[in-house]
Amino acid sequence: MAEQKSSTPWVIICVFTISLSLGLYFTFAAVQGDFGILRRAEINHDIQKLQAELTSLNVEIADLKNLTRRLSDHYLDLELLDQQARDILGYVRSDELVIQ
Repeated sequence: MAEQKSSTPWVIICVFTISLSLGLYFTFAAVQGDFGILRRAEINHDIQKLQAELTSLNVEIADLKNLTRRLSDHYLDLELLDQQARDILGYVRSDELVIQ
């Protein structure tokens, strides 16, 4: 009986140490692990950044669709056609002066 009393503190210390270690490990994993709080904040930041990029790309797509429609056979915008001919092909009118 005397031996059991002397080994009891060691058992309690071992159980306490193991419990404390597991608690610290799971706390660390909850904060900095792959599915932790910090990773979640990083994912939310990435979501906001990608949504802003998606919005800007949708605006750019709408602008390009508008330009494509304005240059189509069914709808011809003469001002846009004149601008494109000047920019891409280098056309000028006879009454204009070109300075390089």
